Amino acid sequence: MLKFYKSAFIVTFLACCGGFYLGGLAGLWAVLILSVLEVSLSFDNAVVNASVLKTWGPLWRKRFLMWGMPIAVFGMRLVFPLLIVGVVGHLSPWGAVELAVRSPADYSKLLISAHPQIAAFGGTFLMMVFLKFFLNEQKEEHWLHWIEVPLTKMARFTEVFVLSLLLISASFMPASEKFVFVAAGVIGLIVFLVVETIGSLMEGTDATSTSTSRVVKEGIGGLLYLEVLDASFSFDGVIGAFALSSDIFIIALGLGVGAMFVRSMTLMLLEKGTMVQFRYLEHGAFWAIGALAAIMFIGTHVKVPEAVTGLIGALAIGAAIWSSSRANKLDARTQSPVG
Repeated sequence: MLKFYKSAFIVTFLACCGGFYLGGLAGLWAVLILSVLEVSLSFDNAVVNASVLKTWGPLWRKRFLMWGMPIAVFGMRLVFPLLIVGVVGHLSPWGAVELAVRSPADYSKLLISAHPQIAAFGGTFLMMVFLKFFLNEQKEEHWLHWIEVPLTKMARFTEVFVLSLLLISASFMPASEKFVFVAAGVIGLIVFLVVETIGSLMEGTDATSTSTSRVVKEGIGGLLYLEVLDASFSFDGVIGAFALSSDIFIIALGLGVGAMFVRSMTLMLLEKGTMVQFRYLEHGAFWAIGALAAIMFIGTHVKVPEAVTGLIGALAIGAAIWSSSRANKLDARTQSPVG
């Protein structure tokens, strides 16, 4: 098992050295805590990644693991927050960097002020990911039959349902923030549909495949899907990280280590065939994604601790693993010859 995490431990050591260099023992501690928080909040991301990559060939798996890592660490956890601050503060990219270095408090204030828009984008995108998995009329295997089977009948109203959630959430926003909030959510919906279309156009579709597999066939479309998914998972983590450190480089190091372990977990799940062994694990991960999307909408009105988010995801995945093991035992009893 350790072979899957060799590179992650190497990156952890280098990141800890960087954290100590930048902030002494406090910087080192912040890197370690942030990496643990990122892993605890993103295990469901690793499961979804594995469920996607299991249908990919070795070439595109390698490309995702090779290209996805620098994009996840430097792009989504360092560059993207800088771009958000630049837009919110009407600053140039370099101006945002200078603000982050010279006045971390002002930088974090600007980034936190953009939380409702970030939550609207990420919540909408993740809600579409969640619903596209469950609202699929061709889906044959169900975990929670009492709710998943009826959900498939709503497949034609997915976009309408998500937009309704967005508008309901916006109705509780101050009048001055409603338009920007809804616009961010609509952009999240458009990004999902664009990524889905790119995947369909470049790779084609299979009438017998699930909705999820149509979106995430190997190729540029699938790679974009996974990167935007990772970004949506990391938004709240980036903002919450400022409670531990105001240094954007320490935050990037800590969250980057967490992202590296998520990639390692993804690889382990693939190589060990965990997705096949635990038939409902994928379902649990997508239920966790739905919960995270709901929490993003709720979090624009009420503070939701990161620990609650991580606990809900862990419970969903834990329940899925337990149900899978129970189903496997029942199958074994059914198939075993009667003496």
